[in-house]
Amino acid sequence: MKTRFVIGILAALLSSPALSQTVVKMATIAPEGSKYHQILKEMAEKWKSASAGKVEVRLYPGSVAGDDVDVIRKMRLGTLHAALLTSVGVANVDKSVFALQVPMLYKTSDEVDYVLSKMGPKLEAALEAKGFVVLNWADAGWIHFFTKSPAPRPDDLKPQKLFSWAGDNQATEIWKGAGFNPIPLPSTEIATALQTGLVQAVPTTPQAAVLLQWYTHAKNMTDVKWALLLGATLINKSTWEKIPADVRPALMASAREAGAKIRAEIRAAGERDVEAMKKRGLNVVAVDAKAEEAWRAAAESIYDKVRGKIIPADMFDEAKQHLADFRKQKPAAGAR
Repeated sequence: MKTRFVIGILAALLSSPALSQTVVKMATIAPEGSKYHQILKEMAEKWKSASAGKVEVRLYPGSVAGDDVDVIRKMRLGTLHAALLTSVGVANVDKSVFALQVPMLYKTSDEVDYVLSKMGPKLEAALEAKGFVVLNWADAGWIHFFTKSPAPRPDDLKPQKLFSWAGDNQATEIWKGAGFNPIPLPSTEIATALQTGLVQAVPTTPQAAVLLQWYTHAKNMTDVKWALLLGATLINKSTWEKIPADVRPALMASAREAGAKIRAEIRAAGERDVEAMKKRGLNVVAVDAKAEEAWRAAAESIYDKVRGKIIPADMFDEAKQHLADFRKQKPAAGAR
């Protein structure tokens, strides 16, 4: 009788709401110790504090859970619950996000921020309808082409074997159709592929090139801003709804604060990272006005292939309209 009584008390205590805990397994391709990782760790501590220990975030940095495509698959299976993703990962849920990353369409971070402020609620609703809640929006800086051989013009890039995300067959075909030579691979294989010559060029940001040391094998950076690499932190809707409703607003506020910190840090670090790479042998390939027009023409030549095929036509058109509205209010004055 006494044993049954003790077991009953223990069962009641263990099932008590005061002791229940939601574990959130959160992944990112950002390396351990990077600013991304540090900011996520700060957010995890705030979540624990705000929830009185009811929510524990376990971080898996440095691609230990795979690249963005792997992570989304694992989130759908429930073996992971949340992730800081690039737009490639977010687009695995809903491709509308690519409307904010159309090559050579945007000239400044302010332009992207404005369009996101207008389209964010619609994008978040679309993602939630597919089972994911947006905790924050972030970005990783402006994409440049890091190459083995200098590529001041598109024709200089076309012969080089260009990294393309594995699984995104439509994008790969569009690259091919534009005369480029894409090689689809998981992002976790970029470093090895550059070392072996399997790929000779990578479209990426200075921040990623520094953190992942890709620039050591692709020592030329074309000085043209191809697109802003957008990202977001997503959580499974089912996991989010396990968290007590009265706790969620504080967690969301901490997550939004983390996203703002990431954006501020990355944008401030852009030029600093380029200078650091230059000291270690990076060659910044100058692009004059004529060459920049060639890049713009190359980008614009694929818009009709992207609209309606990769990016939903209505979202593509809406993004362009918001951008036009912003430029009427505040004409672009160079890239930030």
